Amino acid sequence: MKHFVIRLLVLPALLILFPLHALASETYEFDPMHTYVLWHINHFGFSIQTGKFTMVEGKLVVDDAKPQNSQVNVTIPMQNIATGIPKLDEHLASSDFFDVKKFPTASFKSTKVEVTGKNTGKVYGKLTMMGVTKPVTLDVKLLKEGMHPMKNKKSLGFKATASFKRSEFGLDKYAPALGDEVQIEIGAEANLEK
Repeated sequence: MKHFVIRLLVLPALLILFPLHALASETYEFDPMHTYVLWHINHFGFSIQTGKFTMVEGKLVVDDAKPQNSQVNVTIPMQNIATGIPKLDEHLASSDFFDVKKFPTASFKSTKVEVTGKNTGKVYGKLTMMGVTKPVTLDVKLLKEGMHPMKNKKSLGFKATASFKRSEFGLDKYAPALGDEVQIEIGAEANLEK
């Protein structure tokens, strides 16, 4: 019978869940083409605006014998912000918001895993963004574990959700009228290193 342990990367984030059936630890590499951080924020009460960070990279180490020792490290290239609106992307990348010239990346490093179900759990970690590090907790669900048909490697797929206050990271432009609470969704695929 399969057991699962959860671990994530990310960011702000992004997130991770891994299976538990071998006796040795395994290292997985995130697939940047299929790993992203999606965010939602209240736009002055009129709408919920959404954006995405793409090409997220990182690794996770799954320790089957001691799941609590599993680790995930993720790097988010902040210049890869995508809202579908070029002028908005440019504004978000400016010093008004993410200031990507000064802070080109954000990162997430896990600190603890708590299994909550057969394929669900919580991943606790530290998100560093704009030079500020704060704790973030992600609710993670494993979607699939098995051989990837395109890569011919053992792979994991998962999703995660979290929320945090942007002002805690110095992102306080137009707050609180422009929502302070940020909801994030993470989608990720990770492939076993060989």
